[in-house]
Amino acid sequence: MSRYRQQDNLLGQANSFLEVLEQISQIAPLDKPVLVIGERGTGKELIAARLHFLSKRWDQNYIKLNCAALNESLLESELFGYEAGAFTGAAKRREGRFEVAHNGTLFLDELANTSGLIQEKLLRVVEYGEFERVGGSKSVKTDVRLIAATNEDLPALAEAGEFRADLLDRLAFDVITIPPLRERREDIMMLAENFAINMAREMEMELFSGFTEKAKRTLLEYDWPGNIRELKNVVERAVYRTNNPHLPVHEIILDPFESAFRPKGRVKTNDRVKSTELPQHNTKADTPITNAVVEKTDVSPLAPNNQQEIVEYPIDLKERSQQYEIDMIKQALADSQFNQKKTAEKLSLTYHQLRGYLKKYNLLDSSAENVEA
Repeated sequence: MSRYRQQDNLLGQANSFLEVLEQISQIAPLDKPVLVIGERGTGKELIAARLHFLSKRWDQNYIKLNCAALNESLLESELFGYEAGAFTGAAKRREGRFEVAHNGTLFLDELANTSGLIQEKLLRVVEYGEFERVGGSKSVKTDVRLIAATNEDLPALAEAGEFRADLLDRLAFDVITIPPLRERREDIMMLAENFAINMAREMEMELFSGFTEKAKRTLLEYDWPGNIRELKNVVERAVYRTNNPHLPVHEIILDPFESAFRPKGRVKTNDRVKSTELPQHNTKADTPITNAVVEKTDVSPLAPNNQQEIVEYPIDLKERSQQYEIDMIKQALADSQFNQKKTAEKLSLTYHQLRGYLKKYNLLDSSAENVEA
């Protein structure tokens, strides 16, 4: 039952999402490897499960493994098994995931986190259908349909020498790229209502009375960096906090950590650790600031030496904020010599989040031109 309940989350009517479902239907019957690419929370594991259950192997084992959860030696043992005496504590032979998944499907999540050694052994399995257990010398044959997923740009990693290009070539028989939720606006309320109804059922509420217009606007205007997983959490939290089957959900809490009493953390900047708390001033020594000064000046983080910038009110706050983001991204790009991966790291973003900003502000072309130049 849980298997089919998971599949219910693959809901949507956006053209980009329907194209993904059509692609799944086409590739599922084949035994070829598939790469599933998408941001965190987009449902890569659900896509992989759908590929398996629509395939000829649907009644065989479907085995999953998160490659980021284990170090190299443990991951090697988990994938390929080991012989008795291979290392301390290996009292008897143990089958790995490739053996357990024989005649079925193996789903490897977070593939980009694997080491060169693991990638080399994966290449041999994909190419020849055989491998050796850790500590063994005998080849083991296996018939496994491999599905791998990542939220990284694998071609860029391969070009940078951080991922084996030959393995990428073998795995990329077909690539399914899942659109982020912000590109599926028409699906947000459909998914939200589905999550809300399931949550109401879990709480044994007699009915779900829907969302108010204010709640709908909040859900539709948010960019959902955590995608469907984040939407699910937000909606379930809203239903639970409303806790009344006869009242529509009105209050949407996007950030559950938001509180006036939230403890101040510590942020690491370069080699120094700075507190996020504001500096404590000596009120006797400080020069009082008049309301007139506050209203007429603004400190811009982009201004050299943190100089004060004169602001004429009224201003368009949204436009000004967007321009600030554009300027900050351009500065980081220039500082990184237009290497987008380094730029993302400087801005504490994932590569895909940075790409989203570049697309949002039409900076992709200019970024590419600068790189080529």
